[in-house]
Amino acid sequence: MLVMALAAAPVEGQQAPARRSIPPMERLVDSLFALMTLEEKLGQLTQLSGQSTEAGPRVRAEDQARIRAGQVGSFLGIYGAAYTRRLQRIAVDESRLKIPLLFAYDVIHGFRTIFPVPLAEASSWDPAAVERSARVAAVEATAHGLHWTFAPMVDIARDPRWGRIVEGAGEDPYLGAVMAAARVRGFQGTDLAAANTMLATAKHFAAYGGAEGGRDYNTVDLSPQTLHQTYLRPFQAAAAAGVGAVMPAFNEVNGVPMHANADLINGVLRGRWGWDGVVVSDWNGIQELIPHGVAASRPEAGALGLHAGVDVDMVSAIYLQDLPAVVRGGRVLQREVDEAVRRVLRAKYRLGLFQDPYGYSDVARERAATLTVDHQAAAREVGRKSIVLLKNQGNLLPLAKSLKTIAVIGALAVDAGSALGSWSADGRKEEAVSLLDGIRHAMPSAEVLYAKGADVEGSDTSGFAEAVRVARRAEAVILVLGERRGMSGEASNRASIDLPGMQEELAKRVQSSGKPVVVALMNGRPLAIPWLDEHIPAILETWYLGTPMGSAVADVVFGDYSPGGKLPVTFPRATGQIPLYYSHKNTGRPPSEEGNTSKYLDVPWTPLYSFGHGLSYTTFGYGAPRLSRRSMRATDTLVVQVDVTNTGQRPGEEVVQLYLRDDVGSVTRPVKELRGFRRITLQPGQRAAVTFTLRSEDLAFYDRRMNRVVEPGSFTVFVGGGSADVKEARFEVTTGTQLGDALLR
Repeated sequence: MLVMALAAAPVEGQQAPARRSIPPMERLVDSLFALMTLEEKLGQLTQLSGQSTEAGPRVRAEDQARIRAGQVGSFLGIYGAAYTRRLQRIAVDESRLKIPLLFAYDVIHGFRTIFPVPLAEASSWDPAAVERSARVAAVEATAHGLHWTFAPMVDIARDPRWGRIVEGAGEDPYLGAVMAAARVRGFQGTDLAAANTMLATAKHFAAYGGAEGGRDYNTVDLSPQTLHQTYLRPFQAAAAAGVGAVMPAFNEVNGVPMHANADLINGVLRGRWGWDGVVVSDWNGIQELIPHGVAASRPEAGALGLHAGVDVDMVSAIYLQDLPAVVRGGRVLQREVDEAVRRVLRAKYRLGLFQDPYGYSDVARERAATLTVDHQAAAREVGRKSIVLLKNQGNLLPLAKSLKTIAVIGALAVDAGSALGSWSADGRKEEAVSLLDGIRHAMPSAEVLYAKGADVEGSDTSGFAEAVRVARRAEAVILVLGERRGMSGEASNRASIDLPGMQEELAKRVQSSGKPVVVALMNGRPLAIPWLDEHIPAILETWYLGTPMGSAVADVVFGDYSPGGKLPVTFPRATGQIPLYYSHKNTGRPPSEEGNTSKYLDVPWTPLYSFGHGLSYTTFGYGAPRLSRRSMRATDTLVVQVDVTNTGQRPGEEVVQLYLRDDVGSVTRPVKELRGFRRITLQPGQRAAVTFTLRSEDLAFYDRRMNRVVEPGSFTVFVGGGSADVKEARFEVTTGTQLGDALLR
């Protein structure tokens, strides 16, 4: 019988048997299908969670019985090579059909070796670095028995009050699309059946970052054009990169909760885009259709979810417990169940689990591939690339290595746990390098003083005096301010994005010492810091950089690495400016100092730091953009070239950015949109010609009838080192065209 072709279970401590020969995918799926009962089919669509114990994550006894009965297809939060092997043995040796289990986890920015949070990695503007981060995460996670990660999170976020902005690539759909594809490539590699690659999940589909008020799970109501042009683009890029799974969002979109949104899941994702992977609910997402108000009962919620195209029910067990009667009663077609089961079985096949169910459960590899020297070095390198130099008045940075006394002030300077950031998988704070430790390791001959000054939150000022005393004793001060890691992430929204607690007051006291002050920000969202910008000479945005955080920051502070990161999000001056993003519309009365225009009475309308901003320890000069032609048809390509010169005294990295504006359209268009970027390295005096190619899809937008079109007319190209620091050129498009819904390149 077919199921006997599965590998026999290895004895613990022994090498797994060689991979077995199995039938082609569709033949195997068909053969299994012919043997499956309805309950076994719904079991494949059921994902259960483990529980935390002193021995690690474990499966309850009743859930082990479900494995034997073929009533569970995957587990969330269960890992460990030896333990996953034991569970897999139950599935393969003791269940009737011997179908292997999937083990899944939120491996977002590293498994044990933690890399920078995704918002920080997006600041690198380096897709190769982001792909490397995901590759290392997959190598470590799969060594611990995991097959499936619930990443990348590709939500566009333009409201920094929203806590989950930390998990994505920021505000721009083009940058978000590039980073989404890079993460998919990193997790899934070139061979999904290899034991060191894992199934990736693009989440949260769709528009989760558009929640009203920046409140997690809240209502999303937006135009079809904005949905498709802004919020769906990274998902389309992930689909084009071959992502194996997609997770619906908790929110509704225009009145329909995403876990019941057949129009977007079946209509757009599967229909128009032709994507064929697995859709897995978010935690309890099927059950939550009841409080959403679109289902009155668990059976009704399950029917809605399955009809919408949600294949796997995470933790609610509605599919398993409530759908058998619904299916037999005819309220859900058997065909919908069958299609979902086939997608799950295909995913298991593509992962190589039918050939070798134990390929991911190798104890020796688990030991050898965890927190390696190479992995930590890679995390440190990505961390350095992710740091953004916001301000450097008088070239205070880098600090001289000849300094004899340095003060490090701030509670976050010793908070190694916060260095890991949110969603840090199996990362451990005792293995992380705090910022204080990183400074001390970098300056072994200097006296490095420390004072907490103030807690991150609260109103206690009793530590101010000590902080000032320590600052006065030092030649330079590194002041670490921001948010503890629990202040961003899921359900961690803030009504104000000011520095929490008494930290700004602490900064004022430390600044009054008269010593040169460098602020290092640790945070998971843009912060409103106008006082710091006005009074502190040097400011570094370090985000949460993961396991080697302190070492990466020290590399930049003392000049071993020149910062080259750029902001993937806009920094407002005040919370009241939100939402504030660079690719806004002009309005009929664009803001200006004079007259009744679109501005504020109490703060400038401009951001504190614009999208794409980031300084270096050197300087760069830009020539005028050169165009290969001044007019083109919509189906032509246009080459844009610009000379970039390192005009300073140090080697440095620059992110050359290209933006585009459709000057006049049938619907209003943004003032500029990112359409290309390159991160380059230049020696002092070196010049490079950077080339971009614009194609029809770069010029296209959705018109009033939701056709994706290129219209004839004038376009402006902007090239520079940030969205607010550009040089421009113009060209004409002489003919229009309509594009299809093919996946983005």
